[in-house]
Order: sequence, then structure tokens, then C-alpha cells
Amino acid sequence: MSNEMSNNGMVITQSATPLPEGVHLPIYMDNHATTPMDPRVLEAMLPYFGAKFGNAASRNHAFGWEAEQAVETAREQIAKLIGATAKEIIFTSGATESNNLAIKGIAEMYRERGNHIITQVTEHKAVLDTCKKLEKQGYRVTYLPVKADGLIDLDELRNAMVTEGPEKTILVSIMYANNEIGVVQPVAEIGKLCHEKGVLFHTDAVQAVGKIPVNVQTDNIDVLSLSGHKVYGPKGVGALYVRRRNPRVQISEQINGGGHERGMRSGTLNVPGIVGLGAACEIARNEMDAEAKRETELRDYLKHKLESALDYVHVNGNMEHHLPGNLNMSFVYVEGESLLMGINDVAVSSGSACTSATLEPSYVLKALGLGDDVAHSSIRFGLGRFNTKAEVDYVADKIIDVVKKLRELSPLYEMVKEGIDLSTVEWAAH
Repeated sequence: MSNEMSNNGMVITQSATPLPEGVHLPIYMDNHATTPMDPRVLEAMLPYFGAKFGNAASRNHAFGWEAEQAVETAREQIAKLIGATAKEIIFTSGATESNNLAIKGIAEMYRERGNHIITQVTEHKAVLDTCKKLEKQGYRVTYLPVKADGLIDLDELRNAMVTEGPEKTILVSIMYANNEIGVVQPVAEIGKLCHEKGVLFHTDAVQAVGKIPVNVQTDNIDVLSLSGHKVYGPKGVGALYVRRRNPRVQISEQINGGGHERGMRSGTLNVPGIVGLGAACEIARNEMDAEAKRETELRDYLKHKLESALDYVHVNGNMEHHLPGNLNMSFVYVEGESLLMGINDVAVSSGSACTSATLEPSYVLKALGLGDDVAHSSIRFGLGRFNTKAEVDYVADKIIDVVKKLRELSPLYEMVKEGIDLSTVEWAAH
């Protein structure tokens, strides 16, 4: 074994075995956390760090006009990707701000109509924590459960809606695609139901935009959050789509000062970031279909390799309604953190989240009904634009090898292989 410094400064432990052709360590397969920037995006951004430095709000000279034109071009590029118009795109610092602006802004603006909001238990924390904050301010929030496959029940959503009185439902916020298990919700049906009941529909579409077709018109979406760094663009920039007609959505600004972005979001615009987000959206629009097909094939190939070589593995989340590059698998009778340590030259994420110095199982996996032990044994693979088949082969082989070695050390696995039903075992108390 030898230690080597990778080109990004990470120290990785390498075996003496030569690497397969086309494989360079470490391998990045965590594209739901963030994506590497596409070189074409960086190229589009560079002029705006130099000579084109103007403030887009400076309306009385050429430097400002140039910046403003770049911002408006990006607005068009983003709008085209999601079937919106440029005037419906509001720039933010990212999807967390977009979610906050959408949910708090609608809650505040429509407070006289009602105080009820509906979301689901598997939302991103940017939505859940925002809803918790509103509960402290007197709003009532319903957190819908999900079925074992991660999808919500449309009948439960319909039954949760209140159509009159002070408890009237004013907003439904359901994410388009889940960041952990890749499940795609029936967004068009959710939006249709909301419109029938006169309720606004917001979706956190961070993981969906640029990966699968998203159209705010046919999907019946009123407000949509997206982020640059999930679509091979820069970090620190995002957007919020706000419907202008049928119905016209109004949102109370959450950041005051200057009245930028049609009064919904004050602050000097991040022109280089916005240019990058626009370029990333244009690339996604042109290449999405072919890339989705390629990622789906790679994901299914990875899934098949793992399922063929290992027993007691299962996929989390509905695979029919699913993101192309996502695969969340549980390797039962293996501790997830030990598995991650065994594949330390591969970037993936585990079914555990570090919170308050304790290792908690993922709340998303728990919501599917998985026990703590199974949730802890889960790995999320996030395949992306720059992953190759050679990398998938390397990662699959490595995981198979590590899982087999860890299971050799597992008394539980040995008992199960011997046909012992673990639920009947009486464990001695310490």
C-alpha cells in the first residue's frame, strides 16, 4: 500500500495493483451533493470576473447595460429549460434561499386567505426547517407520509386540503425528485389537484431540473426552486420561478433594500454566477435526453453488477419513477460507515447523517419504513455527466470485495446464512 496525493490535494491510499485504463482516483459519484462545473460554463463566466465587471442595476452607462444584458440572456436560458418566460425568473443565492423565499413569501402574502401548508416528510431540510419556523409563527403544517417506495399518496394529499375557513390550505410544497433516493413524485397530478382546489403549488426541483424534462405549464407548477451547482454550474447562485398568470402568484420579499428582481429579492446580482447558471441550463436543455439515457444505462449496469454478486442487497425507492443517475442501495449486515471507509477512494454518501455528534440514520430512509440497521447500511450513488463505464466497473468491484470482507466479520450474516431467524433470537442484555 502507498499514499499518494491526488491532483485536488486529497491523500488517498492506493494498492500496488495498477488501475484499469481510464480510471483516476479518487472517483466522484456524489453528484446529488454537488456537480463539478462544466468547463463550458466556466468559459462563459470568465469575462464577467474581468473586463465585464459592471453592476446590472447601473442603468446609466455601458458597464451596467452589458451586465444587465448578460443577466437577461441567462433569464431566457433558464426559462426555456423549464417552459417559463424570462420575466418569471427571480435570481437568488441558491435553492435554500429560493425555498425560503417561496414558502415564507407565499405564507406571508396569503395569510388573510388561510394558514395551512402541506408538505411531505422526505423533503429537503431547506423546506422542512422553513415549515417548522412558520409553525412557530402560528401557521399549521401537515407533513404527509410517503409509501414504502417513497411516493406520496394523492388521496392523502386531497384529504389533507382544507378549502374554506381560517384553516384554509394556501400552499402545497412537494419536491420534484428526492435527493437521497431519486424518486420522482407525480408532480403534474399534484399540481392539477392544487389548481382544482385553488391552492398554490411550489416544488423544490433542484434534483430534477436539467436531468429530466420539467415544464412548469404541463406540470401545473406555480413556484419552482432550482440551483446552479446541481446542474454543472457554479455554487452560490439559484433561481425561483414565479408564475405570472393563471394564477398570478405574489410573494412577499424576505430580503429588503433596493427592490431588485421585481421587488421580490433585493441585492446586487451575482452576474458571473448568473451567467454560469444560464449557460449550464442551456447545455442541459441541449444534451439532457442523450445524457439521461446514458446515465440510466450506467446506473442499471451498476445495479445489476451489485445484485448479481451479492445477496441481501435491495434498492430504496420506486425505480419506475426515478432520476437517471441515482441508485440508493442497502447492503444488509454491513455497517455503512465501515463500507465507506473501505472504499475511501470513491466519493459516495451513506444512509447516515452526522447530527449533533451522533450518527443518525437518514430520515428519508426511515420514512420508507427501513429499520436503523438497514438504513445505516445504505449507500447513495450519484452518477453524473463525467462518470464513465470504467469507473462504474471499478466502484462495483471494489464494493463487492469490501462487502464480502465485512460480512465475513459479521456474526449476524453468518447466523442468517445458517438459516437462523434473527427475530427469534433472545439477545443478552448488557
